[in-house]
Amino acid sequence: MPELPLDFPRAWVEFSDPEGDAEAPEQVFRVDLTWLTSSWTCIFGRGCRGVYDDRPTDGCCTLGAHFSEPADEKRVGTWVRKLAPGTWQRHRQGRPGAGGWVETDPDGARKTRVVDGACIFLNDPDFPGGAGCALHHQAFAEGVDHVQTKPDVCWQLPLRRTYRTVERPDGTSYLQVTVGEYDRRGWGEGGHDLDWYCSGNTEAHIGTQPVYRSMEAELRELIGDAPYETLAAHCEAAMSARRRLPLLVHPATAAARRPKRDASRR
Repeated sequence: MPELPLDFPRAWVEFSDPEGDAEAPEQVFRVDLTWLTSSWTCIFGRGCRGVYDDRPTDGCCTLGAHFSEPADEKRVGTWVRKLAPGTWQRHRQGRPGAGGWVETDPDGARKTRVVDGACIFLNDPDFPGGAGCALHHQAFAEGVDHVQTKPDVCWQLPLRRTYRTVERPDGTSYLQVTVGEYDRRGWGEGGHDLDWYCSGNTEAHIGTQPVYRSMEAELRELIGDAPYETLAAHCEAAMSARRRLPLLVHPATAAARRPKRDASRR
């Protein structure tokens, strides 16, 4: 099944920050119910084709990860110091004297260094310490969630959080926090050049839980515990209303659930 179009009808809901002023909220959350109730799940290592067809085992790690802010880089750095050669394949290349694990892109932004064609923390499929992100493995080994160990953009994908200030007619304003799908366009102009991408592809809409449950830890980190509880309640209501409101079902989820045609009957 090919990747589905980027634009289609979606259901959104807005709600005020439950911890803020109910009469004059300064922060309002706007969330994509269609995406958060979809059956998307990460299929890294079990069907993911990678963003470039010549590196199918990289997932979305090929380009390295840009840091959202200095604090993001600093937090990751505390975990990098805990990595050992047995869990990080490119431990030697990541040492300060060998180039380190951070580089600066042409625009001056800080990011994880690319070594051997991909992020320096990506272990190859045959690495004895485990394939995939060394920082993810470190989180598992220490019994913590990977939102603590990995760069922000890595644990957030394919969730996308954006901000904008909304002016009210009375001259007041509020901060609108939008949480939705990180589709190809989230990567900028280069997103359209990716050979494969998961969020709108039926191959990745095979999860046993909706996104708002499977990525609960990530959502709580993005918006806070109280807002998450409100978000979850809206998502549950949306799932109950799906038969009456088809736009609540992500097209890739719907397509993934359709019965496959028996090739012998063609």
